[in-house]
Amino acid sequence: MNGRQRRAEHRWAATLALAVVLAVYVLLPGSILGWTRFVVIGMVILLVIPVIILNPQRLTRQTRISRWLTVGLVILITITNQVALVLLVRALVVGVHPGPELLLTALEVWGTNVIGFALLFWELDRGGPVDRHRLSRTEIRAADFRFPQDEDHDATPEVAIGSSIKGDWVPQFVDYLYVSLTNSMAFSPTDTMPLSHRAKLLMGLQSAAGFVILALVIARSVNILA
Repeated sequence: MNGRQRRAEHRWAATLALAVVLAVYVLLPGSILGWTRFVVIGMVILLVIPVIILNPQRLTRQTRISRWLTVGLVILITITNQVALVLLVRALVVGVHPGPELLLTALEVWGTNVIGFALLFWELDRGGPVDRHRLSRTEIRAADFRFPQDEDHDATPEVAIGSSIKGDWVPQFVDYLYVSLTNSMAFSPTDTMPLSHRAKLLMGLQSAAGFVILALVIARSVNILA
């Protein structure tokens, strides 16, 4: 027994996010992205299979192999989407593709970027979702992110009850999805601060990618309207 008060995280949120990535890459125009489209689809499918087999409902089990496989595939999805961003930038600069197709592809790359980085934050922070539940507070790995709940133990009772200290709160996938979404839109941390060097570098890369997509899409849209 580790004395944890909360149940292990359910796998549905992360699985649903991967399903969204898969659906976006299957349904939206893919002529600009070329081979990266099929690489992302294949990796998403490979990532979902071990998650469902090992943890049909809640994330309570992992092996060394499954851990490396999951982290590796999430990293590959993120890297591949950065390659897709380069292809998108090239297509926006060259300007030979129809405007609507470029805008839909930009939405595809941006949305996958949000989900991909959310999965990466979720898997890296404090040892990943299984360790965050399984290990005690003294055994858990150093945090990559500091959430508001990590500091709310001395707030008003209705707030403090959900804090890390008093309520044994630990971040789940939805928390990392929110961090990723706000970082992509504000180009900076909002209520959650990166602590480790890798967290700062990843958030910086995500912000830069989001800014490039927004700037070029706006410029292209103005050119189309003009």
